[in-house]
Amino acid sequence: MKNIIAALSIVAATPAMARDKMTLLLDWFVNPDHGPIIIAEENGYFADEGLEVEVVAPADPSAPPRLVAAGQADLAVSYQPQLHLQIHEGLPLKRVGTLVATPLNCLLVLKDGPIQELSDLKGKKIGFSVAGVEEAVLQAMLGEHGVTPSDIEMINVNFSLSPSLMSGQVDAVIGAFRNFELNQMEIEGVEGRCFYVEEEGVPSYDELIYVANPDRMDADKIARFLAATEKATQYIVNNPEKSWEIFAATSTELQDELNARAWVDTLPRFALRPAGFDAGRYARFEAFLKDSGMIGSLNPVEAIAIDVTAQ
Repeated sequence: MKNIIAALSIVAATPAMARDKMTLLLDWFVNPDHGPIIIAEENGYFADEGLEVEVVAPADPSAPPRLVAAGQADLAVSYQPQLHLQIHEGLPLKRVGTLVATPLNCLLVLKDGPIQELSDLKGKKIGFSVAGVEEAVLQAMLGEHGVTPSDIEMINVNFSLSPSLMSGQVDAVIGAFRNFELNQMEIEGVEGRCFYVEEEGVPSYDELIYVANPDRMDADKIARFLAATEKATQYIVNNPEKSWEIFAATSTELQDELNARAWVDTLPRFALRPAGFDAGRYARFEAFLKDSGMIGSLNPVEAIAIDVTAQ
């Protein structure tokens, strides 16, 4: 009996197995786009993989990929279109996982407004938030409808996409997320209409991805991170209402109609296999950017995206 008590005392005195720490920088404040990350934390899936993940919302949404490239974080949530350009700029980054596996971006107009066809945008104003890829996207979308870049006026609306459209400051906005801006406008009593980029000449792509510095990353930790978020995604798909309750309970700021609607619209777009990727999709988008004049050469897919679980 004394031996059993002594053994139990030793177990009780032994500290819990230390978990590997990781830092993940988000692309924006926490919202339904980040569902698998939050559910993985709340349901203990990160802990099951021996991970302690610090999730950080950025003060500057453009900073996370550069901070990861500089070795100041393990992972960042970013965007496939931007990754292509950042690699050509010389940033040491690669896609190591996918969070949202379809485009969310759309060109948004008023449903009952003067823009009923893309050709109606000739001579009109289009609002945007982030310069760069949006120019190539617009060129592809409008080019098939006889509208050239010189036919439109681009206006930087500083992330005020739907308000600038509803106020009449612009006739359309590019960069609106179909799961948020459409719902936001409807809640405010103004119906919008999306022209979906993947239906208007732009190759389909992964909207939200995880990027890492390939020279500094710990592939094993990232593989475990992706295993946890895959399990979380499966839980969300199987338990949409319960997962929303868990997600919304993490912050009072999430407990409103906009986030509840966005959760439903985002759910079918989460990557069911976050580690896996379609090499052809990355090759096609790289070629699209070169054809549009955004980049001067083509990088091979292995320089853009990898499956860390295959290493």
